[in-house]
Amino acid sequence: MDAIRVEGLTKRYGTTLAVDGIDFAVAPGTTLGLLGGNGAGKTTTIAMLLGLLIPTAGTIRMLGHDMARDRFTALARMNFSSPYVSLPARLTVAQNLRVYGHLYGVPRLEQRIDELAAELDLADLLARPAGQLSAGQKTRVALAKALINRPEVLLLDEPTASLDPDTGDWVRTWLERYRAESGCTILLASHNMAEVERLCSQVLMLKRGRIVDRGSPAELLGRYEREGLEEVFLDIARDRRAGTAMPHAAAEAGP
Repeated sequence: MDAIRVEGLTKRYGTTLAVDGIDFAVAPGTTLGLLGGNGAGKTTTIAMLLGLLIPTAGTIRMLGHDMARDRFTALARMNFSSPYVSLPARLTVAQNLRVYGHLYGVPRLEQRIDELAAELDLADLLARPAGQLSAGQKTRVALAKALINRPEVLLLDEPTASLDPDTGDWVRTWLERYRAESGCTILLASHNMAEVERLCSQVLMLKRGRIVDRGSPAELLGRYEREGLEEVFLDIARDRRAGTAMPHAAAEAGP
């Protein structure tokens, strides 16, 4: 059984087609990268996977559950993290984690909070209001919130945005270890191409709401005759077809 299976997924806002009939599946215990420029449909797709938006058409199955009929059973086994979604600023870190722990019905909640505080180096932050944290601290707290229920599927939207290189590397290393130890399935939307190459076994390239290419990072690099996913991203954004990559100097000059 696929951890995530999407068929014909479509989201329309009036005359605007934000997501246009996409299909994909994610095997358990793997990490899928969702790439595309601003407005490509990444965040809209994640919102539909979470049940926050109702699709115009298509089906979503998360951990075997149809999200149109049985989403709450699936949601109890999932979680989400994004630096663009802030926790209540006046609540302390511990209070925020307790609120989300109760929402998920986490057993032995205080023990779970202590475990996460030790794993994510949050012990000194538990009594501090969430609104007084640095960007790196907020990212670690957001991860703790996302892991409070030991999710089997973790959806991440730009998890290392605005972080310095050292903190970003720490987060990526931690995510690699967590997936390896827990068997969690991860869907990662990111603009950081090096991050995607490092973490993802498969990648979907989105443009104007459609999947325009897919494959492993190595397959995409070979198909576009490029050395890094950033160059592949630019080729797709600029409508250059696979196998017809521009010479390096011309590519540097842009279209």
